[in-house]
Amino acid sequence: MSKYVLIKKKIKPFNKVIKVAGDKSLSIRWALLASQALGKSRAYNLLKSEDVLNALKGLRKLGVKVKFNNNFCEIDGVGINGFKYKKNLTIDAGNSGTFGRLILALLIRSPYKIKLIGDKSLSRRDFSRVINPLKEFGATFYPKNKSTLPLWIKGTNFLRPINYFEKKGSAQIKSCIMLATLNSPGTTKIKAKKSRNHTEILYKFLKLPITIVNKKKIDLIKIWGEKKINSFNYTIPSDISSSAFFIVLTLLSKKSSLIIKNVNINTSRTGCLSILNKMGANIILKNKKIYKGERIADICVKSKNSFRPINCPIKYNTSAIDEFLILFLVAAKAKGVSYFKNLSELNQKESPRLKLGSKILNMIGVKTKLTNDSIKIYGNPNLKLKKTLKIKNYFKDHRVMALATIAALTIGGSWKIFDPNCIKTSFPSFFKILKYELGAKIN
Repeated sequence: MSKYVLIKKKIKPFNKVIKVAGDKSLSIRWALLASQALGKSRAYNLLKSEDVLNALKGLRKLGVKVKFNNNFCEIDGVGINGFKYKKNLTIDAGNSGTFGRLILALLIRSPYKIKLIGDKSLSRRDFSRVINPLKEFGATFYPKNKSTLPLWIKGTNFLRPINYFEKKGSAQIKSCIMLATLNSPGTTKIKAKKSRNHTEILYKFLKLPITIVNKKKIDLIKIWGEKKINSFNYTIPSDISSSAFFIVLTLLSKKSSLIIKNVNINTSRTGCLSILNKMGANIILKNKKIYKGERIADICVKSKNSFRPINCPIKYNTSAIDEFLILFLVAAKAKGVSYFKNLSELNQKESPRLKLGSKILNMIGVKTKLTNDSIKIYGNPNLKLKKTLKIKNYFKDHRVMALATIAALTIGGSWKIFDPNCIKTSFPSFFKILKYELGAKIN
């Protein structure tokens, strides 16, 4: 792809049925757990994004056999503590915070120092959130007191279970601790603020010894360590975070309707749907079913002429954290002032998303009031654009790029959006679906 894409025309009305790529969170978790299983595991509809491919490359460096067929990815698992450790080993997580943080949990028995690196964006992100609990298990990190990549981890044979209070509502922290229990004896207890629960569901499906008590604001998780995993096959449902861009595209386009097939509608991920419906959308879920513990459905959405502003309840923050950027675009078209708060975690992603989201809204003529953890958006239902905009210097954040693309296709104007290749991090087929399935004019 070129250094930028050019969009000069709004998308024309469409009435389509599409399927988006596999869920990234589940794709990476499947790969990590399959590597720890005994025997061959297969994943169908595995997301072939750069984040997932980097995870598979990292596992190969640890002695795990990975192969692709036309229809599936197969991992020949090495079992618990079965990695082949080598001296001077470097694992590159690329842009993936999920893989970068979670792989550390599986390295806590390494007899050698292992170096973890990432791209410029990932190297700015905080790793202390997983370093601290892994230190409690017994792992050692170098250099001491460093919380960003590159860093080194060395494991131990004298691991111990821990009790940990996860206060951020981060599924990565919680999942990191859960994966560390695979190699550690005894009973580990986690008191965790609510966050996405894919790892817990997978543990239950794999019949790993886990108990979960769901409270109003926290979950109490207890895991008994060092239990073997049997190989397993898994069909990855479609990603709701990727679907959100097409949902908003449909809502903001004229006389359009869309059905997105087989999307993961895990309640810890559907905050975006709840927020949009509160703003006046009429998003309907059809063909609901349960697949190995995960809820799946077809998402049906139609164009909407007007939207209500929202004082967004913070209870949706963790279940919509990856979708807030595109939700801000809907707030920009609402009649009134929308308020989103307690979103400091949004700035712990690939870029300072709260700041960049506000900047793009300002560029299209929407007033915002920004703090370190909140944004007020002064909506304009009649928002139309005729000027030329350039979107660049946004840390190559795939979700910022996708936000700009959807804005260009629904608000008008002439847009030159740089670094479009960054979408390969999470959604390689994004432009293909827009152009060839929905008819968008993108050069």
